[in-house]
Amino acid sequence: MLRWGILSTANIGIEQVIPAILNSDNGIISAIASRDQAKAEKLAQRFNIQHWFGSYEAMLASDLIDAVYIPLPTSMHVDWTIKAANAGKHVLCEKPISLHADQIDAIMEARDRNKVLISEAFMVTYHPQWHKVRSLIAEGAIGTLKRVQAAFTYHNTDAENMRNILELGGGALPDIGVYPTVVTRFVTGKEPVQVSAKVEHDATFKTDNYASCRADFGAFEMTMYVSTQMALRQEISFHGDEGWIEVAAPFNAGLYDADFITLYNEDHSQAQLFKFPGVNQYTLQAEAFVRAVASSDLMGAEEIFTLESSKNNQKLIDAIYRAGDSGQWEAV
Repeated sequence: MLRWGILSTANIGIEQVIPAILNSDNGIISAIASRDQAKAEKLAQRFNIQHWFGSYEAMLASDLIDAVYIPLPTSMHVDWTIKAANAGKHVLCEKPISLHADQIDAIMEARDRNKVLISEAFMVTYHPQWHKVRSLIAEGAIGTLKRVQAAFTYHNTDAENMRNILELGGGALPDIGVYPTVVTRFVTGKEPVQVSAKVEHDATFKTDNYASCRADFGAFEMTMYVSTQMALRQEISFHGDEGWIEVAAPFNAGLYDADFITLYNEDHSQAQLFKFPGVNQYTLQAEAFVRAVASSDLMGAEEIFTLESSKNNQKLIDAIYRAGDSGQWEAV
């Protein structure tokens, strides 16, 4: 049983990841840390966690934990991931692990030097619906993939919310733009060559509150739009010359609807429905991480979201920002 430490009392941890780890079959939560010890103690008691710390440093120095989950604001991810690795702890860090692709090199160096596992918490890549989409595309169920189309939006104008605070790494692309890019790369195994984009920024918050892009993957293209100030929506489809795949709840699976994907043939005369009821993608993520830690080479038999994939995904996000500024196609 891997002993987890939770580094901060952020909502994503409280609402999703802590319950998921508690429901996992190969990990326990041994400790939680906050810069407010009373808050750490209160949360520890709520989830029956045995130990709590009034500083992040104290928990990282403790021998009570083997790994940490980091749900801190995005701007703090790089520093605390490296600090955790230097303390000899394995790290599962919330997305995005960095706001710039070149910063991930330092995380890779810390991973290799300390011989620990570090993974960005893209829970979607552990959900069986995405493995099914990947296999359908690979086996030619839709013929040749020509186009991926995605949307991910919500409405949030709370000035106190970190998603609207530029200094903390807020913005639509860091928060939700990373999801369509990740799943497209995950199911196709392809990387984009160039991208064009439109990026708009909130006049008050200065964060990007809308972005649309067209990414050229060579054999196919991906178009997407994301926003933090539009009505709630998420969708994605994969369109080939012999059929297409629609994913009902692509990113927040289980919250919007029953988890299912639909495979349509060329003329819609046939449709196959694939359902995945009762899946918690956060639990699957935690269990896969523990299995990878138990592996002798850390990345062996278990498919984990790697830092190399993290860097490639952030390179695409970086290119979208550049294309939004230049109004031109930008190389990824």
